[in-house]
Amino acid sequence: MIAYIGTSIIGLVFLGALGWKVFQLVKAPQDASLRAVTLCLASAACSFVLAMPPFAALIRSAGGAGAPRLVQNLLVLSMAYWLMCFYLHSAADAVDRRRRARKEALLLAVAGAALILTTAAAGRHDPGANFRGADLRDPALVSFYLVADLYLIYTLSMALRWTCAYARASQRPLATGLWLAAAGVGSLATACAIRAVLAVVRWQGGAVPRPVTRGSSLIVVFAIPLFLIGVSYPGIATRVAALRLRRQHRRIYHRLGPLWEMLHEVYPEDALDRVLANGWRDRLHPLGVHRRYYRRVIECRDGLVRISPHLVPAADGIAQDQTEMADDLADQLYAALHSGPRAAAPARAVAVAMPRTQSLEDDVRQLVALSDAVRRRASAGAKQADGESEKA
Repeated sequence: MIAYIGTSIIGLVFLGALGWKVFQLVKAPQDASLRAVTLCLASAACSFVLAMPPFAALIRSAGGAGAPRLVQNLLVLSMAYWLMCFYLHSAADAVDRRRRARKEALLLAVAGAALILTTAAAGRHDPGANFRGADLRDPALVSFYLVADLYLIYTLSMALRWTCAYARASQRPLATGLWLAAAGVGSLATACAIRAVLAVVRWQGGAVPRPVTRGSSLIVVFAIPLFLIGVSYPGIATRVAALRLRRQHRRIYHRLGPLWEMLHEVYPEDALDRVLANGWRDRLHPLGVHRRYYRRVIECRDGLVRISPHLVPAADGIAQDQTEMADDLADQLYAALHSGPRAAAPARAVAVAMPRTQSLEDDVRQLVALSDAVRRRASAGAKQADGESEKA
């Protein structure tokens, strides 16, 4: 049961990571680095899926007892190759990366051909067992595992060196994801080195305790999800930050509602959406919340600029705290907007609810404080009106 749950979790991680990279690749098909990491994850996912009993049985019936092991290891080698290509495309110039990619592809082809030949050499005597159950006194089988492990040690060690170098030079969240990926790659390289040593020991007839063999397999089980999480972490962190910002803008948009409604009632011509977009499409669009947020901030500030000559804002914030200043300004704003003709006011605008710094965030905080004061005034006025109606 535990093994089934663990396998399901790893499968879901594979699916999520691969789906995210495919989505990014569709948006940027010319990105060679993104294409390499997507193919790396696709190879790893195929290796994981084809190792499951139903698929392994189909491969065994079509290609013989050793075919499932061969297919799985070829895909693992392909994963390591594309991981190396990711760094080649990221670090080298166009001419050098093509030359290095061809060189590494030739090495991959040699390793793959060696796996195919050793599998064929094992022939009918190969029961198709995994590393723990295989008879490594057979030269063909021990050669199979040594070739695979040595190639993986080489490629994963190179990838680990580049991953650590990029992680040291990066900022979070990219650095965090790279360090997680480095831990996964380093663990995989360590497991391959252990397996290579164990293969030689067993080939020479030595006995290897079962916990040691099982331990190397457990390292792989934990290393693969760790690598996938590291690859996916920067994108996940970016999406989480975007969702947090989206939620914040939606909340501020609604908090600015009382101020906007009061100003819009008097100055409807200041609205920026005179040519209305499709309403439902704007709400479903990922940028719709941000567009409405900035539009409301601008319209509130434009309205305050127009009404500001009729207001007398506090000279400073020493005598009053921010809440009292906002409440006083809300009273003035209500009186000015409902005082009828305003032609006698001076033409020059004055600073109203202005922040001390030239920061959009500080400006929005001032507008939100004023809008909250307007809401409090409206609520108090409604309660007073209800009280008077009950007395009457």
